[in-house]
Amino acid sequence: MASDNSAENAAELIAQLQVEIAQLKRENANLTALNRRAEEKLFAALDGNGLCLWEQHIPSGNLTIFNMRWGELLGFSREELAAHIDSWKSKLHPDDKDWVIKAFDDHVSGKADYYQVIHRMLHKDGSVSWVSDRGRIVERLADGTPLRMMGSHIDITQEKRYEIDLALLAHSDPLTNLMNRQAISNAFDECLQSVEHGGLFFIDLDGFKALNDHYGHKFGDTLLMHIADTLVFHAGELAHIARLGGDEFVILMPTSEVEVLEALAQSLLDVYRQAFILEDCEVKIGLSIGIDIFGANDSFAESCDRADAAMYRVKHQGKHGYCFSI
Repeated sequence: MASDNSAENAAELIAQLQVEIAQLKRENANLTALNRRAEEKLFAALDGNGLCLWEQHIPSGNLTIFNMRWGELLGFSREELAAHIDSWKSKLHPDDKDWVIKAFDDHVSGKADYYQVIHRMLHKDGSVSWVSDRGRIVERLADGTPLRMMGSHIDITQEKRYEIDLALLAHSDPLTNLMNRQAISNAFDECLQSVEHGGLFFIDLDGFKALNDHYGHKFGDTLLMHIADTLVFHAGELAHIARLGGDEFVILMPTSEVEVLEALAQSLLDVYRQAFILEDCEVKIGLSIGIDIFGANDSFAESCDRADAAMYRVKHQGKHGYCFSI
């Protein structure tokens, strides 16, 4: 009788265990499905933002990207670029490589709480990609040796290009790509840190309004770009050149030698002494040039005002010439 009871108890226990096992399997299947859906949603969100999650096994240097194929960010296939930290290092921009690797090593060695940098990488097509990279140690061995590191990698190339373009717009003339007033003012201040005296040219075009009115604004813009190119060509690499607006230009020279300044002014006048053809139109235009020799106690506004006044004396004296400020 006791044997029969034991058998019945064992059978009941087995049946109960089978029920519990079946329930655990259903719960596990549900959790697996939920985890899979959560991963799909996460990866879809990450991919849409150009963000990827990475993990490095530090002893081996092997890398894993969870939501993208390794190498895709730089245009490589898995076969072309091994998923290893050495591959990552080899694609760092040469100007960023040393300090980025140092930032990474500082975290691994415990000198920094986390690894976080914005740097450039080399794309397969030769272009440069900007990335925001961040990571930290997530697992260590019993003795404290780093084992795994996880982080995020975001492609911010478009944002960086937009930032650079905005910076250029803030300091350059959008038509001619010369400096604008703010940029030339900054250059003036920097110039005084390296030289005691320099020369500032204020140039106004003679006859530009008539040409612009006759041939149209598009032609006028082309003429202004032609003038800008001429100034750049003749002024030399040490000069800073700006368009202040309209048909007014400024040249900042890091020298106060009168002979050098006169030679530049005369070379510019010689270019436009005769009529020339631009877009099948005959153009006759002149330059009225005022030149100021500035010193250490001068501001850009003061020097510019003096050069402007000298330029107007040229206008009153017959145009297409140069004159030094008084």
